[in-house]
Amino acid sequence: MGGQPSYKPQDENPMFADHRAARPLVPGTVFRGDLRADDALYTGKVNGKEVDEFPIKITREVLERGENRFNIYCSPCHSKLGDGNGMIVQRGVSRPPSYYEDRLLTAPLGHIYDVITNGYGRMYSYDHVPVRDRWCIVAYVKTLQIRHEGKLSDVPPALQPKLEAITTGTVSMDDEKQTADASEPGIKSQPGSAE
Repeated sequence: MGGQPSYKPQDENPMFADHRAARPLVPGTVFRGDLRADDALYTGKVNGKEVDEFPIKITREVLERGENRFNIYCSPCHSKLGDGNGMIVQRGVSRPPSYYEDRLLTAPLGHIYDVITNGYGRMYSYDHVPVRDRWCIVAYVKTLQIRHEGKLSDVPPALQPKLEAITTGTVSMDDEKQTADASEPGIKSQPGSAE
């Protein structure tokens, strides 16, 4: 067993008609862990139609991950507000659309996912971003849109005074986040940690 004959990559093998030792993949081969059976998850479409429901469960962690990925990949052009006035736009690159345009406010979720995956216009593809992260970004974009279109009356009455305090500057968002984190079980603020 120690001295079995073997071929190195690109060696010739007279046993096959094409004389290649390295055999081509069987058509339809799927790499382990790469079966993309869920069209809605991997393409944002079902039967060629863009989906309007999330194929993942939306949680606070998903939204936080979406915000993080959005700030890394999207905000340089779209800005952290999603208004299309990111830093590179301020330096002369053409402006992308605002997420608050009517056509994007009413666009199906699958459309936003498809644009992230395949690019659109001057925007190139972000298919190197993991699939789940792309859906997290879509969820965060929808959050931005809801925030932008929201009214004080949309907020539960018990939370309206807190929101008013934040918008008038009486309380900062950081103060409010620390209060919220401290009140949630399992979330601990580390002294001196940067958030």
